[in-house]
Amino acid sequence: MSGDLPLNINIKEPRWDQSTFMGRAQHFFTVTDPRNVLLSSEVLQESKDIVESYRQGVVKPGLTEDQLWRAKYIYDSAFHPDTGEKMLLVGRMSAQVPMNMTITGCMLTFYRTTPAVVFWQWVNQSFNAIVNYTNRSGDAPITVNQLGAAYVSATTGAVVTALGLKSLTKRLPAIISRFVPFAAVAAANCINIPFMRQRELKYGIPVTDEEGNRLGESASAAQQAIAQVVVSRIGMAVPAMAIPPVIMNSLEKKAFMKRFPVLNAPVQVGLVGLCLVFATPLCCALFPQKSSMKVSSLEPELQESIRQSSPHTTTVYFNKGL
Repeated sequence: MSGDLPLNINIKEPRWDQSTFMGRAQHFFTVTDPRNVLLSSEVLQESKDIVESYRQGVVKPGLTEDQLWRAKYIYDSAFHPDTGEKMLLVGRMSAQVPMNMTITGCMLTFYRTTPAVVFWQWVNQSFNAIVNYTNRSGDAPITVNQLGAAYVSATTGAVVTALGLKSLTKRLPAIISRFVPFAAVAAANCINIPFMRQRELKYGIPVTDEEGNRLGESASAAQQAIAQVVVSRIGMAVPAMAIPPVIMNSLEKKAFMKRFPVLNAPVQVGLVGLCLVFATPLCCALFPQKSSMKVSSLEPELQESIRQSSPHTTTVYFNKGL
């Protein structure tokens, strides 16, 4: 070993206590930091080398603990925790704020015509499909047919919901119509995420003991993981799609906005971005990333397998995905 940094720092786990909401929030504010999108391939590779070398007992000379944690979070922001592969740029959690603020802002701005509703719901679900695939739990591959079915189902669900609600709100106040995109997004999340992760529901996701030893795959764990992700995703959308419409409804009555209607889209996008900067990490923090279940809640055959291979294990752990 070279360098003075001790080798007992547990970088397999987040830096902050994940049993508390505040600890998880600090963790996800770092994970979703939009500045990570701008990092070069060289920086990502250097961070990966630092983390992997440290795990093998090799410390880069002069490396400090803060630098190690920084490298760990850069590594986590770009590489999948189960497969180790570099994730698609737009699918990374650090891309959530810039991508969602643009798409959501445009959905809220251009919601009045049917072609605009269809187009922006399609764009949003295309982005969601990439995010859901990129941040899936487990290391099992997803087939092209599964991806296609999930994508078509979620997009169709979002468009049908948006158009159906839009037709119902024609006689209602304008402010009510502004919430149609949110309802469509919430409905689509309930469709998109389970479909994109349907293989997990069928075959299960890896579950481990407290030390990280793999004990098998569980569909029950996948159900809990996906339900938690759906709740978090809908929670992320609430502030970004509920607060800006109220503000914009008031601003559009002002003489200044009537004089410069071209400002509508950029102001709306900016408001959405401001909400997402806080909503994204805080809603990711609603549930622990390393989720857990009692062995007694698993499938009977897996329970029996665990009792035989690890009789003292009462709780299993798994990556819920994002």
